[in-house]
Amino acid sequence: MKNGTRILGALIAALLANSASAAPIYWTDWTGSDLDPGVGFQGTGTITTPTSTVGVTYTNPQGVGFYQPTGGNYYYSGGTDGPDGTSPYTSSVVDNRPPTSDIIALAYAGTQSLSFSEAIANPVFAYVSLNGNGYAFDQDFNILSVGGADGNACGYWGCGTSYKEVVTVNGVTEYRLLGTGEPHGVLQFTGTFATVSWRSLSNEYWNGFTLGVQGTAVEYCEANPNAPECNPNPPVSVSEPSSLALLGLGLLGLALGRRRMV
Repeated sequence: MKNGTRILGALIAALLANSASAAPIYWTDWTGSDLDPGVGFQGTGTITTPTSTVGVTYTNPQGVGFYQPTGGNYYYSGGTDGPDGTSPYTSSVVDNRPPTSDIIALAYAGTQSLSFSEAIANPVFAYVSLNGNGYAFDQDFNILSVGGADGNACGYWGCGTSYKEVVTVNGVTEYRLLGTGEPHGVLQFTGTFATVSWRSLSNEYWNGFTLGVQGTAVEYCEANPNAPECNPNPPVSVSEPSSLALLGLGLLGLALGRRRMV
């Protein structure tokens, strides 16, 4: 197995039953065309898991470089899939790269977002050719794999490095994905999410992405009901009825004893 960043999130335990093998990823099937009538861009797709079909909406007020929901070049090439694979998009957590050529290519600095018709758990974000740009996410993440590192093959446009930088901008914490060369790889957010947003740090044509999940939040929480994101409020300790009865009898005895002394 590659010695990439090890993720110990609860989703792995839930879906892999504490196995060290990688999990199958359900990637977004992007469809249709730009739904924004102005300069911005809005695209939609679906993620099909074993128990649900999740609607995905991507919104970018700045617009995009291009949108490829079908056909075109397959930019996730390089290496092999599987637990011992060498793809820039597989790791000890991710078993399979995106199976189709679907991609959203970015070109402009600014904020953008993904929203989901139902909450998802521990999503993975595949990025292509993050050269001359960087992403500042609103959520913390772990880099799982990178082309040209830890025995991985290079990506479609070559090799590069990726690293995380945490900064505060106007009082808000940003988790930045940065790199050198031609970074191709996958990162993962831990927790359950209805939305994810980030900021492209510069204009650069082009760098692209797609998104996948190991399951929905419902699937995850059914398997992990005590996980913090599934049970945010710890149970309140309530005395058993027998304990309450004994306490009441004790107080009554104290009151009667006090009356005798008066």
